[in-house]
Amino acid sequence: MRTYDLAKSPLRELNEELHRQTDGSNQAHWEVLNPRGGHAICVGIDAPIGVDVRGSVGYYCAGMNKKATVTVHGSAGPGVAENMMSGKVVIKGDASQYAGATGRGGLLVIEGNASSRCGISMKGIDIVVKGNIGHMSAFMAQSGHLVVLGDAGDALGDSIYEAQLYVRGKVKSLGADCIEKEMRPEHHEALGKLLDEAGIKDAKTNEFRRYGSARKLYNFNIDNADAY
Repeated sequence: MRTYDLAKSPLRELNEELHRQTDGSNQAHWEVLNPRGGHAICVGIDAPIGVDVRGSVGYYCAGMNKKATVTVHGSAGPGVAENMMSGKVVIKGDASQYAGATGRGGLLVIEGNASSRCGISMKGIDIVVKGNIGHMSAFMAQSGHLVVLGDAGDALGDSIYEAQLYVRGKVKSLGADCIEKEMRPEHHEALGKLLDEAGIKDAKTNEFRRYGSARKLYNFNIDNADAY
């Protein structure tokens, strides 16, 4: 394991070292000390390595992640795992707004709460939040899954396309064109797999409700003008 202390070395140097890692890298496990809320930590990794960040981080941690497993032992600022491509990002604390924004793949696990716009414009990423999420989450979500064990704020899934939303708690309100949908066997199977991948053992799929697109806003229709 290689340890990198941001109290002694610059962040740019850390990210440059992480960018040098490849599929056959001998440095498979990294530990980052004293992140002190720094921005853009562990961005753009493109190798199957593991990174443990010992503390809270600022903006855009693990953005554009590909293949790596990044674990933040603290909370994360806005835009964590933005445009994530693959791999896994775990936030042990809370996450600020637009977590997982525009993510195209991989798994983001937030063990605390997530703020507003969680999963905005998600394009294939899977997001599991153990706590609550804020307003306008999954806005314009195109594909992927958002799983919430707690409650969801206002306007969940506003202008949603084909992403699948699963919420165990209460939903304050649904956004335009987002409706509750039937939980069929294939949805229980998909949700169960996501819960297993997120390491959640104390939740059952029949405790969740599924939400998705009513498919009325794909094309403009004057009869639906009030919903835009």
